[in-house]
Amino acid sequence: MTFPERFVRRMQGWLGAEAEPFLQALSGPYRTGLRVNTLKIDPEAFRSRSPFPLSPVPWCPEGFVIEDLEARPGLHPYHAAGLYYLQDPSAMAAAILLDPQPGEWVLDLAAAPGGKTTHIAARMRNTGVLVANEIQPRRASVLALNVERMGVTCALLANETPQRLARRWEGLFDRVLVDAPCSGEGMFARDPEAIRAWSVERVRRSAGLQKAILTEAARMVRPGGWLLYATCTFAPEENEGVVDAFLRAHPEFDLVDPPRHPAFDRGRPEWIEGGDPRLVRAVRLWPHRGPGHGHFYALFRRRGEERPHRPGPEGDLPGRVRRALETFWKTTLEVPLPEDGLILRGDHVYRTPMAPALWRGLRVLRPGWWLGRARDERFEPDHALAMALDPRRVRQVLALSLDDPRVAAYLQGHPLEGPWEEGWILIALEGFPLGWARAEHGRLKNLYPRHLRAIGWWEA
Repeated sequence: MTFPERFVRRMQGWLGAEAEPFLQALSGPYRTGLRVNTLKIDPEAFRSRSPFPLSPVPWCPEGFVIEDLEARPGLHPYHAAGLYYLQDPSAMAAAILLDPQPGEWVLDLAAAPGGKTTHIAARMRNTGVLVANEIQPRRASVLALNVERMGVTCALLANETPQRLARRWEGLFDRVLVDAPCSGEGMFARDPEAIRAWSVERVRRSAGLQKAILTEAARMVRPGGWLLYATCTFAPEENEGVVDAFLRAHPEFDLVDPPRHPAFDRGRPEWIEGGDPRLVRAVRLWPHRGPGHGHFYALFRRRGEERPHRPGPEGDLPGRVRRALETFWKTTLEVPLPEDGLILRGDHVYRTPMAPALWRGLRVLRPGWWLGRARDERFEPDHALAMALDPRRVRQVLALSLDDPRVAAYLQGHPLEGPWEEGWILIALEGFPLGWARAEHGRLKNLYPRHLRAIGWWEA
């Protein structure tokens, strides 16, 4: 792999003797990271059934590296069932350092494609409020797909600028993650376009954008709250330089020295002019020192201790819609219908984790867990509802094993033979939901979403 000459010279100047092993590691081969979705399965339980050889990620108990370079884990039915997320091991450190707690209010300000968002949700055990914001509409659509596949129910998905959010949500969140857009040097091993697009000028432009985003993010952290800044680049202008400027402009924030794994290198204040000595508290992950292709993290805490008033979500379902939802729930599921946060947008029924008064007027793609659609006097469940259910709490389930040919048939959209009692059927793979089917005249109408049907592991 050929890197830009100026990039190589810069890294040689900073890393000295370490530059050669760094460049070799950055060249690949790229080893895929796999993070087990603890909303659905325990890491050791997954490892015992994993179809791929795995080695652990030292700083993330639910993280692994797939040792088979020829494996295609994105095509496996376990991926469709949301048992894991394919994520670079360096990126897994974000949720570990941010350390979100169940019941907190957390904002992921630049959330797509959803790796860090879904990791945060799992660490929050699907409780509290998680706002996942993505300014690019196309990337926000990918974020929504990953959130629903992983069974996340506590998230509101927004498509807004940091400035508009900060004006509405001053001091609202316990923890905020800024996974900032950057020059992407850590992506070189798996994205040739990142190499072609790299330049020192792009590094400098990125640093300017990062400073602006971080400033807006800081406004949304409550006193006593936490702010994590992250990039997947090695350039000190985008890392130590941005953090140094932030500390000078925001004395109400302290740079925290987090618990360290041996592979967590320290920040390098000497790489920028007049760097604050506190920059050594930042975290650098290098591709030649551990699994993954590199990240930079800086964890801040805002001084003070003040928890804002945060009203709970109130439901406002029209009577006919609520009756249709209650009928579906009683005939299909064996769990109580949630009483709070049930709302209607258009014909879509959601359970929102956040009071609508707090987000009304903002560009919100999904105000919460998408339960389904109201159709005249009936309710039709959405795929997002299926993916967050426990099949043991569903009245009619088609339970499939991995070697059952009906798994491939279902994921390709083919109808399945009955006989079945009329109604909604949850298709489950070894105890994990795959999606809905509808029993009609003894056959199962396949309702697996058309946009998810693709060639799978059985045809690859």
